[in-house]
This record gives sequence, structure tokens and C-alpha cells, in this order.
Amino acid sequence: MSVEPQQTGRRRVGRTTEGRRLLRRTLTVAAIDLFLESGYEQTTVDDIAAAAGVGRRTFFRYFRSKEDAIFPSHDEVLRDIERLFAEADDRQNPVEVACAGVTLVLDSYLSDPDVSVKRYTLTHTVAPLRDKEVASVDRYQRVLARYLRTRFETDGQPLADLRASVAAAAVAAAHNHVLRRWLRSGGTEDAHAMARKAFQLVVDAFSTEPPRRETGDDETVVAVLRSSASLAEVVQQISASLRPGGGSAQ
Repeated sequence: MSVEPQQTGRRRVGRTTEGRRLLRRTLTVAAIDLFLESGYEQTTVDDIAAAAGVGRRTFFRYFRSKEDAIFPSHDEVLRDIERLFAEADDRQNPVEVACAGVTLVLDSYLSDPDVSVKRYTLTHTVAPLRDKEVASVDRYQRVLARYLRTRFETDGQPLADLRASVAAAAVAAAHNHVLRRWLRSGGTEDAHAMARKAFQLVVDAFSTEPPRRETGDDETVVAVLRSSASLAEVVQQISASLRPGGGSAQ
């Protein structure tokens, strides 16, 4: 029995790293389009494989089920995050490192906006796909918490386990907020700009250092006064100090 030319081409492509990535995307696009056109329940693995021009066995080399077919390679992204954590300098702020790790998840969605936006539509209407997405988010959060717990314990921070769990949840929530906002915009908003602001809020909230102030009009005034100074004297001295070139306190 002869093999169709299209399938022969697919098999040849699948022999290289880039070819496997391309074939994986082809299967994902086929699954998403069929789910949207024919319905999730009505679409079978055989339907997806046929639309992608490959056989059933080839499909299962890339995905365990039809649910898996529409999601990015979470296992691959998790390995990248764990590698980033393993190579991070211990002098770096651990929450900043955690934010850098979850940015890899964000980038995996941003790399293919069309597929990501279509996936978002599906996960909001098909319960099994929504459950699958929630489970994947939980996997990332556990990896974040494990890394943060180790760092907090090494740094001797109190309540390291609790602090790590709460910080990991905050990092994941910041990421999810940015990702959903970007998806709702149809992939048009600047997700990285939003992420920088969201992650900075988390970093500041869990920082052991006082938050950095922008250079501007806000200044700290230290006034030294006699313990017997009246309220009027206190107000006068502080007011004088706040004026440009204000005098010294008594």
C-alpha cells in the first residue's frame, strides 16, 4: 500500500526539531479549527489527524488526547522555567526570578497570537478544555512555590513556606491577569509592558527592602526639636523645613 505524498512530507518534516515544532502546530491548528467548526464533542482524534495530513499514530506521538492538542507544550515550558531557576544567581531577588520564569509562559502564548486567541474562545465555552487550562496553571504555580520556598529558606526569611505559597500565587495571578487582558484585546495590547507593571507590584509587595521612590517632589524631612517644644513650634519648624532652603530645626 502506497503512502500519500502529503503524509510522506509530514514524516520527513518531523525528523528535525523545527519540523516537529511545525507538525505540532499543524495538529494544534487543525484541532482548534475543528473544535470551533464542528464542536468539541463531535471531533475525534482521527478527524484531527486527517485534517493535519498525518496518521493516528503520529498524532499520539505529540499529544496524549484531543484535549492536549490545543495547548502549548507545557512540559517544554516547565523545563525551561526550571532551567532558568537552576541557573539564576542567588544574589538576584527571588521574586524577580520567579516573574522572569512565568514570563516564559507568557511568551509561549505571545509567540502565536492567532492560535492563542482562538484557544481562549474555546476554553471559555468548553468545560473539559477550561479544566485542562486550570490544571496547567496549577503546575506552574507549584514550580514557582518550590523555587521561592528554597530561596526564602536559604535567606532565613520567617514563614518561608507560607510566604513562598502566597508569593507564587501572586506571581501567577499577575501573569494570568496580563494574559487574559491581552487575549480579550485580540492580541493587540502590549502584554510585556503590562507584565512589567504587574510584576513590579508583586516584587514590591514581597520585597524586604523599602520600595524605591521616584526622584521628585516627595522628600523625607527629619526635624529635631526640644521635648518641651509647643505644638506651634513643631508646626513652624516642619513648615520651614519643607520650604526651599528651609532653616534647621531647633
